[in-house]
Amino acid sequence: MKQIGDMKLYDFEEVLDGFYGKPGTPERDEFDSRVAEAVDAWRIGEAIKEERERQNLTQEELGRRIGVKKARISRMERGHSISLSSACRVFRALGVEKVTLDLGKAGKVSLR
Repeated sequence: MKQIGDMKLYDFEEVLDGFYGKPGTPERDEFDSRVAEAVDAWRIGEAIKEERERQNLTQEELGRRIGVKKARISRMERGHSISLSSACRVFRALGVEKVTLDLGKAGKVSLR
């Protein structure tokens, strides 16, 4: 923390420590795990969106290929409500035989 006049300035780590505890505590580990899962889901969604756009497909067209509405594709591309099985269905519908997703610290996942 830095004191500048009457203001106290905290860096991001200090804020995290205050809200979720120090690294290694159960609360902080749970928070870090949730953040990592959200980032992984976002990366999968981005990969779906990039491939869909590369093929010049709309979300509605892709949705029809797998039997879901446009809103579901939109949510998946934003990293919400996405599972590996649904990601596999989408990549198959896009004609992608094999895709390897780099999930950062979680490693790489191959979908077939």
